[in-house]
Amino acid sequence: MIPAPTQDPLALAAAQEARAAYRAGRVVPTAGVAPGLTQANMVSLPRDWAWDFLLYAQRNPKPCPVLDVIEAGGHTTALAEGADLRTDIPLYRVWRDGRLAEEVSDARALWAGQPDLVTFLIGCSFTFEAPLQQAGIEVRHIAQGCNVPMYRTRRACRPAGRLHGELVVSMRPIPAERVADAVAISGRFPSVHGAPVHVGDPAALGIADLDKPDFGDPVQIRPGELPVFWACGVTPQAAVMASGVPFAITHAPGHMFITDVPDAAWHV
Repeated sequence: MIPAPTQDPLALAAAQEARAAYRAGRVVPTAGVAPGLTQANMVSLPRDWAWDFLLYAQRNPKPCPVLDVIEAGGHTTALAEGADLRTDIPLYRVWRDGRLAEEVSDARALWAGQPDLVTFLIGCSFTFEAPLQQAGIEVRHIAQGCNVPMYRTRRACRPAGRLHGELVVSMRPIPAERVADAVAISGRFPSVHGAPVHVGDPAALGIADLDKPDFGDPVQIRPGELPVFWACGVTPQAAVMASGVPFAITHAPGHMFITDVPDAAWHV
């Protein structure tokens, strides 16, 4: 069931204003934008790959929690009335045969050229960042005004059909004494990645250098803080790359689709 949109007119106006700005060409990461409203990852694939991806998401719900599926050729979602998935994300990535071909801020021409695209909206960890901040836990990439750092790991996701690939994680430095709080807060949002998948030594995930993320920007880690890693909705892009998907459109990492649904709708 699709959750009801927010009843907060200020929050709704903030989401609509942000989407209008992206539609007009503004390109910025969306962390901290329209706080309190759910943000979503996006991946669009040809119809003959859609079943494989749906199965992939079902088998890997931690990094790929599906919030909505849009039928072939569609570009609207019940998560945001009047929004257009072809224009209302700040930046899109275009993939051809598993390789990044280009980045665009308007995907309407691509949709027109591939009329059977099935689009998936996937939960994003930005959703639980406002609750972290409300609990007094700083979200470093928001504080530094940059994109969240994301890393490819050596943990393989469970394959499905033609799709396979590794887990991608996002990282937030958390004071050691607040890690348990961060785990508990994010764990209440299983539809947007939930609790962390790893705390501490990045080498255990196969991450060699936290200052060199595969996606996003590096952030400062202060004395007394631990790197905390959450499953990330960029994981489908890793599958697109590893599997050589002939054609796909995704959001650019950190540039999400802002919905009208309150974060609290996913709270359990």
